[in-house]
Amino acid sequence: MLKGVLIDWGGVLTTSLTESIVEWIEADRIDPRHYREVMRALVAQAYRAGAEPGAEPGAEIGVEAGGGNPIHALERGEIPILEFERDLAARLLTLDGGPPEADGLLTRMFAGFRPVEEMNEMLRLARVAGLSTCLVSNSWGDHYTREGWEAIFDAVVISGEVGMRKPEERIFHHALGLLALEPGQCVFVDDIEENITAARAVGLVGVHHTDPVATIAEMERLFGLPLRAARSTQQPPGR
Repeated sequence: MLKGVLIDWGGVLTTSLTESIVEWIEADRIDPRHYREVMRALVAQAYRAGAEPGAEPGAEIGVEAGGGNPIHALERGEIPILEFERDLAARLLTLDGGPPEADGLLTRMFAGFRPVEEMNEMLRLARVAGLSTCLVSNSWGDHYTREGWEAIFDAVVISGEVGMRKPEERIFHHALGLLALEPGQCVFVDDIEENITAARAVGLVGVHHTDPVATIAEMERLFGLPLRAARSTQQPPGR
């Protein structure tokens, strides 16, 4: 019997990372083509090659010998945020040909995140119905608002605060321990397919989030519960 929900933050309970990045690229006048090339390599290293079972540390494609992926280090809280910002800024170019301002880079990148009300309401209704809920998020700094979290989460797992990251198996077991539930009793929702694959390997039921309507419908099917706010049938007063 399903009793719990593990869920991602950015791009699931908030608007998409892509939307926020587009706003930041325009505001900081980042060269978009160069940005895509840099991030494509870093993200591929972080979520594919280095995440495969049995992969050696530092074995990610394109990582210098003896080094590691900076995204891994950031998400596990192994390096200061400013160090990552300086590293990333040095890799990027503005339209003027120079690097962007490093200090506050991540704050500016994620400033466009906005809550997705339907998804947050889904979690609130899940808790009202007696389900246990846990946030499981890979952190790029502390860009979380945390306002209202007590209404939707029983537990919170931020990668940089616990020293482990998705798609590592141990972060799922850590979250499950906080809820005192077994893998087969929980659903995991994330917008990154590699994380869903890893969660399923642990034994969780995976829901790959692509849009709120589809995700909420699947969650209602899995739990057999209404997980969206009822629409009012009251007619507006006549004139």
